[in-house]
Amino acid sequence: MKTSLSVNVNKVALVRNTRHLGIPSVTRAAEQCLRAGAHGITVHPRPDERHVRGQDVHDLAELMKQWPGREYNIEGNPTQNLMGFIRAVKPQQCTFVPDSEDQFTSDHGWNLDDPATCERLAPLISQAKALGVRVSLFMDPLPGQMAAARALGADRVELYTEPYAAAWATGNDTQRREQLQRYAAAAQAALDVGLGVNAGHDLNRENLAPFLAEVPGVAEVSIGHAFIADALELGYTATVGEYLRCIKSA
Repeated sequence: MKTSLSVNVNKVALVRNTRHLGIPSVTRAAEQCLRAGAHGITVHPRPDERHVRGQDVHDLAELMKQWPGREYNIEGNPTQNLMGFIRAVKPQQCTFVPDSEDQFTSDHGWNLDDPATCERLAPLISQAKALGVRVSLFMDPLPGQMAAARALGADRVELYTEPYAAAWATGNDTQRREQLQRYAAAAQAALDVGLGVNAGHDLNRENLAPFLAEVPGVAEVSIGHAFIADALELGYTATVGEYLRCIKSA
């Protein structure tokens, strides 16, 4: 199974927003990534618009119409501003993330042991699916939560990979193996109940291939911060090539 690469362009928008010149262009960045072979584009429009803005979501939706077969993934908290974007542009995929409005970055998955959380999510998942949009839930690598995600109607889960990335950065082989085992078990549990598996957060050129080599069935990785950091040095085209090489080597 080939893993797809979705490029998160939030950090392009973050740089643009520091001035009023409209550069760097979010849509031009996305187009260059698509031309280089990226399989999709991801955005996470937060309510405060500190990076991707509402207009970006719509501009990228128009761009993606020119790239049939590529995926547009919009992520965010469905109890905030996400559902309006889903209804307006009907992306191929939406990823529900349990961020608070002032959260610096995503740092945990949904707790599906909480009945109130499940009660909130179930109708929103149904609404998105009724629009023909695939639904992925941002989840910690907890095998016991995967059946609950499936029961709510989710199509996929996105495994939150920061703990793995942090372990990889230590250089400690024991910590690396322990984290890989956690993610492999969670991914297998998801596959066993019929969920697709995505992954994202702090994946980079060093840790991506080892992750994909050990974690079964990863359909898609979403990479933003490390990707844009690499692109500042290498350019968008070369950076896409580097990440596709990592995927292929796994």
